[in-house]
Amino acid sequence: MGRIKPGGGYRELRSFQIATIIYDATWRFCEQYLDARSRMSDQMIQAARSGRQNIAEGSRASSASSQTELRLVNVARSSLEELLLDYEDFLRHRHLAQWAPGSPEAMEVRRSGVSDRTDMTDRSNRTDQSATRQSDDLRYALYNRWLDHADPAIRSNAIICLIHQANYLLDRQIETLEREFVEEGGYSERLAAARLEERNRKKQDMTDQSNQSDQSDSFPHCPKCGKPMVLRTVRNGKSTGRQFFGCTGYPECKGIVEI
Repeated sequence: MGRIKPGGGYRELRSFQIATIIYDATWRFCEQYLDARSRMSDQMIQAARSGRQNIAEGSRASSASSQTELRLVNVARSSLEELLLDYEDFLRHRHLAQWAPGSPEAMEVRRSGVSDRTDMTDRSNRTDQSATRQSDDLRYALYNRWLDHADPAIRSNAIICLIHQANYLLDRQIETLEREFVEEGGYSERLAAARLEERNRKKQDMTDQSNQSDQSDSFPHCPKCGKPMVLRTVRNGKSTGRQFFGCTGYPECKGIVEI
């Protein structure tokens, strides 16, 4: 029997892939524009890390607890919301413009992620760590003209766009997890249902074996050779459909007992 609910597979989640870009971009942003010893720098990096790591931890925990998975994905969503406010504050405190959601710049960042990701997905599915690293680098490269820009305002706005994308995906992910929990129950409920099903199956098997044993005990033995007899049915002729007991030694022994 396979696992009731397999866990893992988080590297294939688009939310995790974008959260990885956000974490890498935030680390570089703080290194470039904030004092490494400042509380602000530490909080932003930790919020970005929490967004990524909790998606992964929730995916792994899904095989043991649906509630834990849902809680951790919500933590990831909250961490990215905190990070979003930090970038908005960075722009506001320095009197730098924030892109409108429908601005040409924001739309261009969104379009950069809508490309053929087949090759990167194939690489990320492999267990080889170098292939996974290469996939992460390729995804980051789709946005590097904004994320590595010399202007901190452009960097901040691009990361804000990515955070909005990740939050949208996490919201859909949370809705799906909630719906599955309501419709199918949590891990404990699924485990109990599987246990009950297995017990019923074994009970039915024992009943079937008992019925067969009881039935065979009531069959007569061949009056010619003494071997056990089985129930047979006439298949042709004017007596078609009539049942009788036939010897299990047939065709060597043709003993019968009429019913």
